[in-house]
Amino acid sequence: MTDFPVDMTVQPQVTAFFDEATNTISYVVKDPQSSSCAIIDSVMDIDYFAGRITYDHADRMIAHVRDNGLTLEWLIETHVHADHLSAAPYIQSQLGGKIGIGDQIRVVQETFGKIFNEGTAFQRDGSQFDALFADGDTYMIGGMQAFAFATPGHTPACMVHVVGDAAFVGDTLFMPDGGSARADFPGGDAGTLYDSIQRVLTLPDAMRLFMCHDYGPGGRDIRWETTVAEQKVHNIHVGHGATKEAFVKFRTERDATLAVPKLIIPSLQVNMRAGEVPRDDDGHMMLKVPVNGL
Repeated sequence: MTDFPVDMTVQPQVTAFFDEATNTISYVVKDPQSSSCAIIDSVMDIDYFAGRITYDHADRMIAHVRDNGLTLEWLIETHVHADHLSAAPYIQSQLGGKIGIGDQIRVVQETFGKIFNEGTAFQRDGSQFDALFADGDTYMIGGMQAFAFATPGHTPACMVHVVGDAAFVGDTLFMPDGGSARADFPGGDAGTLYDSIQRVLTLPDAMRLFMCHDYGPGGRDIRWETTVAEQKVHNIHVGHGATKEAFVKFRTERDATLAVPKLIIPSLQVNMRAGEVPRDDDGHMMLKVPVNGL
């Protein structure tokens, strides 16, 4: 990581918001020297079977920002989530800020644009987002310099965002007793994921790592913060110097047993549009269900 501007002396204030319905953790990341903040991996609530969208989780984050007199500068998506819907546009409408994601979103849009039979009106150039990050790009949250680096494998557009001594890893890693995320979605690859994880583990040992999901393995309480040092030693999939060959074998066999995420169909359609719900010709929110397409 010597090519990137790691600064462990900067310690952002991180507030986590757990969404029980999707086991997602969203974050407000505040510059300790100013009122500036970013929101990472927000959640929009959906009752898929009733076809109803609400914003309780997002409203909690909005209230936190307002109650603490914060200024929202960024809404960051670590990747195109397949298990929850982003609330970024809704939060942006209330608080402002720019919506950013990795520039490989274009690959995801091309792939799933075909699966969902999107027409030519659906742009596949990432233009739905305010900013597309290339590997190593930097940006500011108040006086804090943040940077993003590519960690494909779970999806092509996965990125880890580092802000001072805190790194937000998306689905690239889980807590040490959770291991890693699946790599069998279109565009995913277990070998690429292993390489990306090794890249994360070159960050300083004391770097705080914040997860996007936790499922409480073994019935333990939900957790979302660990360190690079803890992952190196204790991660059940890549710790203790696990080889790439062993990881790929395990991950491939494991992924073949996993069910499709319950919210994958609405999530992909919404998240590849930067959190906007697609609409029909009359302007009504409408989702498609591809049959035998995933």
